[in-house]
Amino acid sequence: MGPPPSTSATMEPRLFTGPFIALALADLAYFTAAGMLILVTPLFASGPLEADPVGVGIAVGAFSVSALALRPWSGRESDRRGRRPLLVAGAILAAVAILAHTITTDLAILVILRLVLGVGEALFFVAGFAMLADLAPRGREGEALSFNSLALYLGIAFGPVLGEVLLGIGGFNLAWIGAAVLSLLAAFLALRLPLTGRREGEASGPVALIHRGVAWPSAGLFTGVAAMSGFLAFVAIYGRDDLAMAGSGPVLLVFGLIVVGCRIVFAKLPDRVAPFRLAAAALALIAVGMAVTGLVPTVAGLFAGAALMAVGVAFVTPAFFAAIARRVAPAERGAAFGTVSIFLDLAFGGGPVLLGLIVDAASIPTAFLLGALIPAVGAVVTAIAAMTRDAAPPAVQDS
Repeated sequence: MGPPPSTSATMEPRLFTGPFIALALADLAYFTAAGMLILVTPLFASGPLEADPVGVGIAVGAFSVSALALRPWSGRESDRRGRRPLLVAGAILAAVAILAHTITTDLAILVILRLVLGVGEALFFVAGFAMLADLAPRGREGEALSFNSLALYLGIAFGPVLGEVLLGIGGFNLAWIGAAVLSLLAAFLALRLPLTGRREGEASGPVALIHRGVAWPSAGLFTGVAAMSGFLAFVAIYGRDDLAMAGSGPVLLVFGLIVVGCRIVFAKLPDRVAPFRLAAAALALIAVGMAVTGLVPTVAGLFAGAALMAVGVAFVTPAFFAAIARRVAPAERGAAFGTVSIFLDLAFGGGPVLLGLIVDAASIPTAFLLGALIPAVGAVVTAIAAMTRDAAPPAVQDS
């Protein structure tokens, strides 16, 4: 028998390094601020600014317009200048825009500030995921993404609760200041990160914005995210006005915690189940959960529907991402996931606007019920595609 393998040869490269933890904490601070805005912005628009449901939907979704336009540029700039400068700039820009909410008295100004927040989101979000890829050890990229993504969902879970607490203590201005401080904390933590991804000069050749090979899976993901974003945009108003709840923070807390719990406990499920089949099941759960909130207009119905939606949301993105990664050559993954991000922006912006139009014509429960048709269609189409695509071998595999 030969000598046992050396410790260095068998030990996995370390994932939880100082920079990895710093990036996760920066993401947590930034997305907690974003989570606060999920609850506070609709209440601010419909309350002090006296916006109608369409106005609320436009204000909530406006940030996606500028984020959508700037994502391709942000990706190229993160390659040219490095990830850290964009992370810092995005967080600082968000903090300034949030602070400006304290002197906002007009819906049009709120929409403009939401557009500015979209610029900050494009810078921070794209650079953050590029930085994560830079820091992840080879062979542990999926694990790195699973743990890092918890920052976003923890922000969605606890941000609204924090926003509601600050609203109760000091009104909207204290909530805005709290969110701005968190964004500044994210910028400070980003300053502690290494300068990765910097290249001299510009990349030559045209940049493909749409990768045709992943257009339809991206459309499937769109249906789930559009339903979720529409639900999140109106759940605070629904709980307060229709159900006479003291606050909707607990509903969003349950939603976020279920997503986080499923991501941790079932982190390997998208690798063990045929991805398109899992995606179809996840979309179906989102549709059922949203329909429950519309058909059962009670506090219990809202909690039950939100819980079902959360389980679907926990798996829909990992499932589609796993399917796309298996079928796209490594050299094309940037273009592929750039296409995915465009559909995500359209979903986050379009979902609140679409549901706002339905609310204006009918009611919030009706909007939830009709909105459930969006992921239901996505589930059917994805299930049909799963019959052939999941059965076929991946088109491209890493060597």
